[in-house]
Amino acid sequence: MRQAFIKTIVDLAAADDRLILLTGDLGFMALEPFAERFPDRFFNVGVAEQNMVGVATGLAEAGFIPFVYSIVTFATLRPYEFIRNGPILHQLPVRIVGMGGGYDYGSAGPTHHGLEDVGVMRIQPGMTVIAPADPEQTVNALQQTYALPGPIYYRLSKNDKLRVPGLNGRFALNRVEVVREGSDMLIVAMGAVASEAVAAADALVAQGINCSVAVVATLNPVPVDDLLTLLKTYSSVLTVEAHYIVGGIGSLVSEIVAEHGLRCRVVRCGVRETPSGITGSTNYLYDEHGISAAGLVEKVMQSLQVRVSA
Repeated sequence: MRQAFIKTIVDLAAADDRLILLTGDLGFMALEPFAERFPDRFFNVGVAEQNMVGVATGLAEAGFIPFVYSIVTFATLRPYEFIRNGPILHQLPVRIVGMGGGYDYGSAGPTHHGLEDVGVMRIQPGMTVIAPADPEQTVNALQQTYALPGPIYYRLSKNDKLRVPGLNGRFALNRVEVVREGSDMLIVAMGAVASEAVAAADALVAQGINCSVAVVATLNPVPVDDLLTLLKTYSSVLTVEAHYIVGGIGSLVSEIVAEHGLRCRVVRCGVRETPSGITGSTNYLYDEHGISAAGLVEKVMQSLQVRVSA
């Protein structure tokens, strides 16, 4: 989504001179198209993420729309208090761009694994949280939301080749996109790992199991109405995220089920353990944590057996 992001904000900046891009000494061989075309609106603040958010807050208060860019953990956790006390409490249009959600930087080790960003961001009522599932959806999400009032957190994957079959770039704020239809179980996915959910649903057809797959790209505001409509239809739902199971889409779906008294069993698939120090490719770590297509197939079959025996 990295190339989709930079191309889109270059296009947006050409039409809107309020748009500014700041980076915390990252994005080399990625952000150059913006820096070269708009050198007076591009700032590398160095390895100083807190200051970067502080600068962006001042720029937003002055009438600009600043985007701050870094790896997920550095974009959200290191400057978290600055995000809370600046753009959130003052409802200023700062855009936090977290690159490499989940295990995109798998080989870089646990400090670079973005596993709690959605959780910490969506607990702030004033923060819009958007996690596109592929590059095409990223383009539409940016185009439709970049000028919204108040702060936004965009959780992006650095995978530019990723595509979620059936999504076709569809995005609408506070809506859910259904990309597969099935009557046996509902799979609800957040972010780039949605492609694994679709692959799992396709593989399950050979087992005679038909699953619906819903992609949730807006985590705050919560798409309550769309999720309620879906959750009322199924007795079992599997949530999928490259994130800790607490705070992300699994928690969000569980909250809706509990608050509305739905008769729906929720099975959360995500990361359940503190990082052990094991590193590897994104696909390897998906397998390790049961969120690859093969792991999700196994979870669905186990869940349906539990449902039948109950």
